[in-house]
Amino acid sequence: MTQPPNGWGNQPLPPPPENGWQGQQPGQQPPMQSPPSWGPQYQQQFTPPPPPKNNRALKWALGGTALIAVIAITAVVTMSLGSGDKEKGDGSGPTPTAGSGSNSDFASANDTGPVTIITEDPSCAAWIPIQKTLAGRERNGWDKRDPATPASAWSSEQRTQYQEVAEALRAATEQAQPLAKLTKHRVMRELYEQFIAYARSYIEAIPAYIPADDALIRTAGSAGNVVTSICQAISFGSAAARAPLVPAGTAAEAVAPPADPSNPKRIFTEPDPVCPDVQAASDQFLADVADWLKIDPNIPATQWSPEQQALNDAVIPVLRQAADKLDELGRRSDNSTLQDFTALAAQYRRAYAQAIPTYTPADQHLYDASLYPVGVITAACKAAGHT
Repeated sequence: MTQPPNGWGNQPLPPPPENGWQGQQPGQQPPMQSPPSWGPQYQQQFTPPPPPKNNRALKWALGGTALIAVIAITAVVTMSLGSGDKEKGDGSGPTPTAGSGSNSDFASANDTGPVTIITEDPSCAAWIPIQKTLAGRERNGWDKRDPATPASAWSSEQRTQYQEVAEALRAATEQAQPLAKLTKHRVMRELYEQFIAYARSYIEAIPAYIPADDALIRTAGSAGNVVTSICQAISFGSAAARAPLVPAGTAAEAVAPPADPSNPKRIFTEPDPVCPDVQAASDQFLADVADWLKIDPNIPATQWSPEQQALNDAVIPVLRQAADKLDELGRRSDNSTLQDFTALAAQYRRAYAQAIPTYTPADQHLYDASLYPVGVITAACKAAGHT
């Protein structure tokens, strides 16, 4: 298995917020790919300096509203994502419920069981070039914009940049529609739906853009980042390696049927009652792991110093407690998509906790996949009016 590159420099930044990040994560890169660059706040580029080592701590601080394409996996896709093992009884594939057969066009229509660690997905290979193309089209200056500037204050050049990105987003959402049908996993389908829904809302907002509309692109970008992290965990093998170690989750009380991918609905149009508690749980988690976030995630467990070993040992119960809290918050909501996203975050957080004793840099993708679902929720809460 190809390992992520090491020695990406050191660029200290404050600890990340687990809420509302909208661009790609400075995470490890998939095989056969040169590392992209990571610009400052509200930037997303692919040519200047290499990314910093400690992507855990920079993931949110860099937060550029550069969206999906911004998920820095400008991969030269020679990897065979989606060619993994067929569904097995280890909780790694879709979990159908007896009697749930359907003639739906959606491959995930029968996935009504607990959310699990995903070890293969046929939509991953198609997702990467969509992002790569969108990323290139965002480099028209939009990636360096100040999202606090409303449309009423744009120059003609800035307006053109936004309009060009709107067209690129429109194309990306159209290309993502078939992936919502192709994926075998309900939660992946829901992620594609939310990417499409919020990206389109952002497109519609551009003519009269105000700073609050930035939450739309944050939500879309976070949804895409979840997909990317899941796909990277598949490609690097960390998902398959850790999935058997994660206990099965609890089945959802209700599962939303597949939505028309040409017109998906936003996760909520008004804040869910659990929005404040999800935000509070996110803030508490980051406070609890602040020292641990400073460790370079490129260092495998075999090379940890005694201090690093102690910090990693101490974070395991914190990760598990945070996962339990996410499950609890999901159960308190009546929103089935929110329930799936909290369950997804919880399961990947448990997988990462299991990985720590034998950690390799590839496991960082599990951590990423445990964080971005929370970002979808908190950004969507902001887009719906929660402050």
